Amino acid sequence: MQLQTASVSDVGGRTRNEDALATWRHAALFASVVADGAGGHGGGDAASRIAVDTVLAELTRVASAGVALTGPNLLRVLLRANDAIIDVQERDRDLAQMRSTAVLLGIDEAAGIAAWAHCGDTRLYCFRRGATVVQTQDHSLVQSMIDANLLDSRDVRKHPRRNVLFSALGTADDLSIAASDEPFPVAEGDAFLLCTDGFWEYLDESVMIDAIGRAKTPAAWLDLMVAHLRAAARPNHDNFSASAVWIGDASQTTVMWGDGGG
Repeated sequence: MQLQTASVSDVGGRTRNEDALATWRHAALFASVVADGAGGHGGGDAASRIAVDTVLAELTRVASAGVALTGPNLLRVLLRANDAIIDVQERDRDLAQMRSTAVLLGIDEAAGIAAWAHCGDTRLYCFRRGATVVQTQDHSLVQSMIDANLLDSRDVRKHPRRNVLFSALGTADDLSIAASDEPFPVAEGDAFLLCTDGFWEYLDESVMIDAIGRAKTPAAWLDLMVAHLRAAARPNHDNFSASAVWIGDASQTTVMWGDGGG
């Protein structure tokens, strides 16, 4: 299996970038993590960096112990990141309110399977032949309204309380982390996207899918989406970050998307 990856992280219309991201490899194992921090006194960027650094260290530990990158195990990795943020909160009063969302993708290239875990409204998508086959569900007020049939999913991006979260790393009580249940078989041409809310806020899934068919590489895919984001964004818009992971030879991905990617 061949993986092609690319990432972008931008301050947007703010003065400080509170997002963090990274990729990780160990033999046939690959992982990508994206985090979006919040909190005063520089707490947001501290929280997201602690989350990412802890995830990387914990992935190395579990991989060295021969532990598979299953959904439940990735959930445990994010729990460890939660503990690390709380440890710093307790030592530094200025960082007591820092929090971070996070999404973590793990791929076993030898087995051809993927798994993921997430907390908050930083999302993971998997697109396959012009369709969305995976989309994580936000831990947010508007998602709860969608679940209760009080809000249409089309209205999420413009809802005035879209940023109200029910869960984020750095929480001692009532923490919710979701993870994939079963191993997810990946296929040639699959395109994974991990992104913060500052990224997906301005990009309908149809725009994401259309851009795949017009891009020859994951980096070009991100460039097309960022161009759309910048054209649509409000002044002083949020930081935005995203990581793209394509399965298979990048030169073949757009061919496989010929009838569905635009």
